[in-house]
Amino acid sequence: MNLPTKPEAHALLEKYVRDDYQRHHALMVATAMEGYASLFNGDPLLWYVTGLLHDLDFEQYPDLHPAESLRWFREWNYPEELIHAVEAHAYGYHGFTTLPQTKLAAALLACDEISGIFYAYRKLNPVRYGDMKASSIKKKLKEPSFAAKIDRNQIQLGCEHLGVPLDDHVANLLKFFAVLP
Repeated sequence: MNLPTKPEAHALLEKYVRDDYQRHHALMVATAMEGYASLFNGDPLLWYVTGLLHDLDFEQYPDLHPAESLRWFREWNYPEELIHAVEAHAYGYHGFTTLPQTKLAAALLACDEISGIFYAYRKLNPVRYGDMKASSIKKKLKEPSFAAKIDRNQIQLGCEHLGVPLDDHVANLLKFFAVLP
């Protein structure tokens, strides 16, 4: 098994991802995943790296994502649990039909799309992530026109497989994201 260190994973992100939003998104998901690792007794490095690199090929191959990342991760001999999580986070897209079978995969599915809600909310209301109110985020989740490209079904599916109600998920993310700039 080969797993990059945090600095090595960040170097990969810098190499493959040029868009500032996508880099920020990766950091948000990594931060959330590391937080969930502590709640589920997971390996914090594995969970962080999975979150940081989950969209590594998205910028170059948006219509195939995450097929190229999965190929790279296998070539780089990354842990199967990471590979499964990245594949499962694409459930329902580009022909991917793998449902999350681990807490790691469920957390990635639950954290990926909802990070976009937090980001969009912050763009409209310039407050620190940790200063956001859970009720405001939940209200925006119920508004289909807000951040309309965010797949709310993916978030719900991830929460169900993780065994964390959506309200608790939002509260957890508020705590986890409080460390972000």
